[in-house]
Amino acid sequence: MIKKGKSYIIILVVTFVTYLALEYNKPKEVNWFPSFTTHHKIPFGTKVFNDILEKRLGDKITAVQEPPYIFLNKNNNISGTYVLINNTLDIDKSEVKKLLEWTAKGNTLYLAGSSFSHALKDELNFSTKTLYTNDINHHFYMQLVNPSLKSDKPIVFSKKSDVTYFSKIDTLNTKVLGVIDNFETISIKNANIIKQNYGDGTIILNHFPYAFTNYFILENKNNTDFTSSLLAYIDTTKNVYVDNHHKTGKTFYTSPMRIFLSAKELKWAYYIALIGALFYVFFEGKRKQRAIPVVTPLKNQTLAFTRTIADMYYQKNRQKEIAEHKINFFMDFVRSKFHVNTLEKNDDFYNTVSARSFHTKEEIKNLFLFLDNLMNKHSITNDELLALDKKIEQFKDKANGSK
Repeated sequence: MIKKGKSYIIILVVTFVTYLALEYNKPKEVNWFPSFTTHHKIPFGTKVFNDILEKRLGDKITAVQEPPYIFLNKNNNISGTYVLINNTLDIDKSEVKKLLEWTAKGNTLYLAGSSFSHALKDELNFSTKTLYTNDINHHFYMQLVNPSLKSDKPIVFSKKSDVTYFSKIDTLNTKVLGVIDNFETISIKNANIIKQNYGDGTIILNHFPYAFTNYFILENKNNTDFTSSLLAYIDTTKNVYVDNHHKTGKTFYTSPMRIFLSAKELKWAYYIALIGALFYVFFEGKRKQRAIPVVTPLKNQTLAFTRTIADMYYQKNRQKEIAEHKINFFMDFVRSKFHVNTLEKNDDFYNTVSARSFHTKEEIKNLFLFLDNLMNKHSITNDELLALDKKIEQFKDKANGSK
């Protein structure tokens, strides 16, 4: 029996090891996440483009890790070209203002993104629309307008089902540099790269940031030439500042679990271990948990205490003190309930209390006259004490709408 059990264990271990080996050697899935991060080697990272810039510019290129607003505040006297490339350039109003102020001094601002913020659109007076493909292959065709940079055949991109283009631009101050269409015969109306003068500087807006990704540049020579042509609009004799802050992908990782969770097999092993630990805590904890004793809560003895004190007063024939206490408590009730001053009992007082307590003015006068008479007496009989209690309770019931 023991040998049979060992055989089952061996078979289970061999099966598990074989499964792990097959999973480990299985071809990895391509990560198409649009990170646009300069150190990512995935298809939509920009490591290749960054390497090209570093090779061409050398020490003239500067990687900026902080927001442009902070960087330009710290380095207000720098000059050159500021490049921002990302899938979405959601730049707020203050940052747009800072970038444009710097551009107006004679610098170049190069923005490449599938979408731009409303603050930038409002400032530069342009609108955008989405263009969809007409075939299942998702083919888009692009070309530069400048004859010296224009390729013989349109550039083809087929990894997205939609792209963005400029539907409205300031025609007096804007020059079209590139166009895109879902037909090979490209319409000049669908501009996706434009150039605009701003102050003494220049702004270049590119609605196709994928031109700077690893996949696009390395796919074929035509794409490489297209990206190189886009670099012709960057003055390589001056400093170039490449933004690494506005990126969809992280530029650095703060969690030590990143390496562990980056492998699919290790990630699932981690999840299974967590689930197993939760099951263990649930079942083992439930099995060994001690019975929790039922603790009876303490009884509220306020009413019993009050009755005891009242009986003591009553048995010692201290009806006068009991009446004074009841009248004082009643006066406090009138003050808090009807928000009136009980020290001055005049016509205004009687009218206010009668209006707010559903009593007539005569009933209110008679009640308070009765209370004053009791307060002025030296002694009170049991019948008068009972009459006092009855009148107060009747007043409260009617004031609360019970009767």
